[in-house]
Amino acid sequence: VQLVESGGGLVQPGGSLRLSCAASGFTFSSYSMHWVRQAPGKGRELVAQIYSAGGRTDAADSVRDRFIISQDNAKNTLYLQIFSLKTEDTAVYYCANSDFRYWGQGTQVTVS
Repeated sequence: VQLVESGGGLVQPGGSLRLSCAASGFTFSSYSMHWVRQAPGKGRELVAQIYSAGGRTDAADSVRDRFIISQDNAKNTLYLQIFSLKTEDTAVYYCANSDFRYWGQGTQVTVS
């Protein structure tokens, strides 16, 4: 199993980003997936998830109106679209598989 995130960078407050997570080594469409972030000096925070059954999505209350999780099963890729970025969104963003056994290396998002 391999998960590779990309799409992070330095963005001004109010900007947008789309993060990607390329998955391989398992049947991507059959498993729920998660986006987790870790801000400097803080613990990991689950921000969004997409469920394999029916594609239902969920997001943390703190980001629900600005974060959209989606996936493209044909490309084995998970996405996180982030709107109206805030300085407090600065973090390393990780994708993880359904049981959190596998994680990507993370992609840095800096809002400044």
